[in-house]
Amino acid sequence: MPTSEKRNFAKHLRKKQTEAEKLLWSELRSRRFHTLKFRRQVPLGDFIVDFLCPQLRFIIEVDGPTHIGRETYDKDRTDTLKADGYHVWRISNEDVYDDMPGVLDAIFEAMVAVGLLNR
Repeated sequence: MPTSEKRNFAKHLRKKQTEAEKLLWSELRSRRFHTLKFRRQVPLGDFIVDFLCPQLRFIIEVDGPTHIGRETYDKDRTDTLKADGYHVWRISNEDVYDDMPGVLDAIFEAMVAVGLLNR
């Protein structure tokens, strides 16, 4: 997909976020999460990622029903992004709905685990 098409599609995705993405975005936006800057629906290489902290090269992907049956594609996508120097963390819609504080703690712990943040 050419770059301008990808940017337009990312813009479309920002307008049509899933409910889980909206909920997580409300916690990540405006440096609310440990004062880190996050962007949403970001074109990155051949992909559009759900959430990106450019400073830490940390990607959060929110997986819902559309990911069922796409596990191989998602793994290959994650592997490609990791090979490009990004840290990719995946979370399910259900976890976002059921335990937002736990999700935020898990994101922080994932960042600590890979050496991006200190306690």
